[in-house]
Amino acid sequence: MSRRGRVTVGVLVGVFVLFTLLGWGVNAWTDWLWFDEVHYTKVFSTVLTTRLLLFLAVGAAMAVVIGGNLYLAYRLRPLLRPHSSEQQTLDRYRVALTPRIGLWVTIVSLIVGLFAGLSAQGRWDTWMLFRNAQTFGQKDPIFNIDIGFYVFQYPFYRYLLGVGFTAVVLAVIGSLAVHYIFGGVRLQGGGDRITNAARAHLTTLVAVFVLFKAVAYVLDRRALLLSYNEGAKVYGAGYADVNALLPAKEILGYISIVVAIAIILFSNAIIRNLVWPGVSLALLGISAVAIGGIYPSAVQSFEVNPSTLDKERPYIKNSIEATRAAFGIKDVDIEPYAGVSQPPPASLATDTSIVPNIRLLDPQLLSETYTQLQQARGFYNFGEKLDIDRYTINDRTQDYVVGVREINYRGLTAQQSNWLNRHTIYTHGYGVVAAPANEVCREQPKFVSGFLGEEGGCQSETELIKTDQPRIYYGEQMDDSDYAVVGSRGEGSNAEFDRPTGSNEQYYTYEGAGGVPIGSFVRRLLYTVKMQETNFLLSEAVNDNSKLMYVRNPRDRVAKVAPFLKLDGDPYPAVVNGRVVWIVDGYTTASTYPNSERVNLQSATTDELTGTGTVAQVREEINYIRNSVKATVDAYDGTVKLFQWDEQDPVLKAWNKAFGGNLITPKAEIPQELSDHFRYPADLFKVQRDLLARYHVSEPNEFFSGQDYWEVPNAPDDPDRGQKQPPYYLMTQLPGQDEPRFQLTSAVTPRGRQNLAAIISASYVNGQPKLEALELPDQSVVSGPVQVHQQMTNATDVRGQLSVLAADGKAQVQYGNLLSLPFGNGMLYVEPVYVKSNQQNAYPLLQRVLLSYGDGSNAVLASSLQQGIKELVEKGGEQPGTQPPTQPEQPNPPPATGSPTPPAMSPELALAAQRVSDAIDEVKAAQESGDFNRYGKALADLDAAADAFKAAQAATNRPANTAPTATPTTPASPPATPPATPQG
Repeated sequence: MSRRGRVTVGVLVGVFVLFTLLGWGVNAWTDWLWFDEVHYTKVFSTVLTTRLLLFLAVGAAMAVVIGGNLYLAYRLRPLLRPHSSEQQTLDRYRVALTPRIGLWVTIVSLIVGLFAGLSAQGRWDTWMLFRNAQTFGQKDPIFNIDIGFYVFQYPFYRYLLGVGFTAVVLAVIGSLAVHYIFGGVRLQGGGDRITNAARAHLTTLVAVFVLFKAVAYVLDRRALLLSYNEGAKVYGAGYADVNALLPAKEILGYISIVVAIAIILFSNAIIRNLVWPGVSLALLGISAVAIGGIYPSAVQSFEVNPSTLDKERPYIKNSIEATRAAFGIKDVDIEPYAGVSQPPPASLATDTSIVPNIRLLDPQLLSETYTQLQQARGFYNFGEKLDIDRYTINDRTQDYVVGVREINYRGLTAQQSNWLNRHTIYTHGYGVVAAPANEVCREQPKFVSGFLGEEGGCQSETELIKTDQPRIYYGEQMDDSDYAVVGSRGEGSNAEFDRPTGSNEQYYTYEGAGGVPIGSFVRRLLYTVKMQETNFLLSEAVNDNSKLMYVRNPRDRVAKVAPFLKLDGDPYPAVVNGRVVWIVDGYTTASTYPNSERVNLQSATTDELTGTGTVAQVREEINYIRNSVKATVDAYDGTVKLFQWDEQDPVLKAWNKAFGGNLITPKAEIPQELSDHFRYPADLFKVQRDLLARYHVSEPNEFFSGQDYWEVPNAPDDPDRGQKQPPYYLMTQLPGQDEPRFQLTSAVTPRGRQNLAAIISASYVNGQPKLEALELPDQSVVSGPVQVHQQMTNATDVRGQLSVLAADGKAQVQYGNLLSLPFGNGMLYVEPVYVKSNQQNAYPLLQRVLLSYGDGSNAVLASSLQQGIKELVEKGGEQPGTQPPTQPEQPNPPPATGSPTPPAMSPELALAAQRVSDAIDEVKAAQESGDFNRYGKALADLDAAADAFKAAQAATNRPANTAPTATPTTPASPPATPPATPQG
């Protein structure tokens, strides 16, 4: 290469290094500023320091080992080499390397050390847990070692062993290359092909490798408790492992030590050739195959397989106990429940503990309804799925469907999407909108908070859930590009849009503590580089008072503050002491808990709602989990707080110690107003639910047979998609409970069948998690969710009415949560039925409720829950052989020519039919007008007219085919025209 070429390459390399270091420096500096904003600089400094130290320590150690061996190989080169064509070919390499051998060795060592250091710094979490290890207070059943060794120390020992193997292998390869180039090892010519010095050097490295293998055998013995026992289909050591493989690993460890000594002695002190060292290595390989492979396989095949249960019984018991302890399902209360199919008891109509709390509003389906009725502007949005929480109002605690009116940057028009509008004007959302989960107002939610317009319609007279600071600067719908510049105190276009009020628009200037100050030129320059946006320097909207808000998603915010936690996929908002806070459940996990079942976190938590307002978990194998932290993020100023929830979790104690001991706020300091809104986390429940499907069986014999296993059913309304039915939050009282609780519930079915096996619930009792299950008898044939949905929707009285609701394809019938509620030694099933018109901007309306009791054959489709309960009880109380009155469905075709003319209607029936016809006309007129209040009233009048027609028909004892010819094909919702949005 010419001098100019070398200079050009040097300049390019320098520029690359400069920009790389500049990027790292800017990211580190801005991260420090962000952590300083949230007052968690201890996390930033501790993680950064640990990563740097690991990078330097491991990188330097690797560089020294590689560099030392390369230089040693050079120093051991022979001074005289026999002449051969091979050596003549290598002369040019020796000429190039020899003058600058130190430089070349240094370069190679630094490159290897760089990659080793980069790999090591990613193990900062493994090192910190190792340094701050805690005891579990429990010992494994095989080695009698505290479980803390496996969780905290074993992973780091494995990593160190891997580093050692890598270093030795690279040293052998590098040293062999140097010896070959400088003549210590030859492939051609007479005499010895390797010098004594080269042989001593290389065989010593091989002996070290074999010694590392001895250490690996020791760790492999511990690893048997983490392996999969194929014979018993459980995790942990089995009979063949303990009685054959375990002693085999110990024997192989001793053999490895002997082989390492033999390699050094035979190579350098006794015979001084490579024949016997090679024989020793071959014997080690043969021993590994025979002792560590063939012998355990023989024991498994000839001793275990013929009587697997007898041999594996104690080891199956170990796995059951370890799995139940590791996943927090050790103390599940499983109670028998008859669940017999029977007519609904009369007490169902007068019940005051379960029926009044039945949730009709489905948070999965109501997002569009909230958006249309409470959006006010097109750039507001409530997300794809709403949340469920409970509040105590007027001394009554009940669950509410809650949504946050967030800013939706994807909803901005092209004009509104310029940098000034997007980042300085449209900065925040406004208000928490809530509606009781068990109340319906004209087929819509009855809102009790978050009002923007005038009072009236389907909302309470006053806000029942009051917020002193309703502005939402941090929300679920914000990603990394949705940063905001606030607090500029500008005028006109530089002010922040707050909310619409009638015909006027309110503007606001942020006054909270959130955001990183960017008033100085240096910081604006800093964020110009980070965000790659020159407006930080050029725009007048950024001034001395400006603050920059970024990392605004609550889940991302907690993940940055607590990188050691795995977070629940569904954060939810709560109003606590007048402020809106996001609550995020944090999990500590491990993958080396001995004898415990290994679970894929993503697979176990994926169901019908995953990806629809719920974040999917990472694809990672775990065998230990605890909901150890409840984190909160203030929606106004972004303050992050971490509260200890599991006081016994050793993993959380280790992390808290690693960060100085004050990172986590003790559980005793959690405000009562906040803990009242804590709920059992869904992702943890899904993992536990999947494991309970097998590990509710505690006896090894029954567990091995697998006859009593459960499984989670598919979504009832679309089982062919293969997606699991999500668990659902309910405010209800299950059998055996003293009072209604806010709990997460799920139905499970026997494996391979669709009938109901059990109802699993999870809740908090006195601040402690409690898992319960109502198990139906094995011989029970009570229908499961999929069967019940099919039976209810295919019932004769129901199918026709559902067809009417679909309006000949002009509307979509959507089904809400199918709730399985134990009541009176039977099962009550409730499924809301929503109808959504195919017209633009339509939203789902709750028009009917499907109910059944028992096996689903006595289904009713009612306009309200109360009416449905009444009809269900009356229908169930009929005497055998009594034919229930038929329901009016669709009109029959006109009679054929010559057929008898139907008898004339009575005056009462004709009047009722006319009333139905008038109500249909009013529904159509209200639909065309776009008046929501008029439309809701028209639907209510239509329901009342239809009920009056049924009553008149029953009174005259006329068949259903005398229904009025105008079939009420009710549209789902009127077209809504979005109001104009303010232009920035």
